[in-house]
Amino acid sequence: MIYWFTGASTQAVTTGAYRAVEFIKRHIKLDSAAAASVADSKRVVEICTQYAQKGMLNIFIAVFFATLSFSFIEPFFFIGYLMSIATFGLYQAIFMANAGGAWDNAKKIVEVEMKQKGTPLHDATVIGDTVGDPFKDTSSVALNPVIKFTTLFGLLAVELAVQLTASQGEGLAHVLAAAFFAVSFFFVYRSFYGMRIRAGA
Repeated sequence: MIYWFTGASTQAVTTGAYRAVEFIKRHIKLDSAAAASVADSKRVVEICTQYAQKGMLNIFIAVFFATLSFSFIEPFFFIGYLMSIATFGLYQAIFMANAGGAWDNAKKIVEVEMKQKGTPLHDATVIGDTVGDPFKDTSSVALNPVIKFTTLFGLLAVELAVQLTASQGEGLAHVLAAAFFAVSFFFVYRSFYGMRIRAGA
């Protein structure tokens, strides 16, 4: 769940940035103007916002139904799930924040201290913006609310699942768990394949 989330959030940012760059290339020509028009600038912000919201909607629904599914499977299974996302989430967040910052700082060093902007070395460090920024500014910091939401909402869902199991038996709880997992899997699939960069789309 942790690794899917970080990949899906990075995918949403990447696709939004790609579409914004496409729009800029087609509509904003600075050869004859000192700055882009306000309308064009607003459209670029709108594109980035649109893809960010679309990506986060997919991610939220997937996390929501996955949490329901795992809590309905079995309470102790869900406790193990909470422990695993807390542990792996912590180390993944530290890794992404440090790696993203290192990439971003490498680009700044080449630009500011080495003054080699426009050189092949600078081209090689552009990864600092294309990967480093989503790592340190999007995926890593967003892991904290995901873990908190899963923990708080999941504990409430486990209580509901235990009550349902006591009154209706394990069969219904497991059927619901499978249904919730199917919904979650659909949005996991959509978070990647629905957000892919398609040429000319």
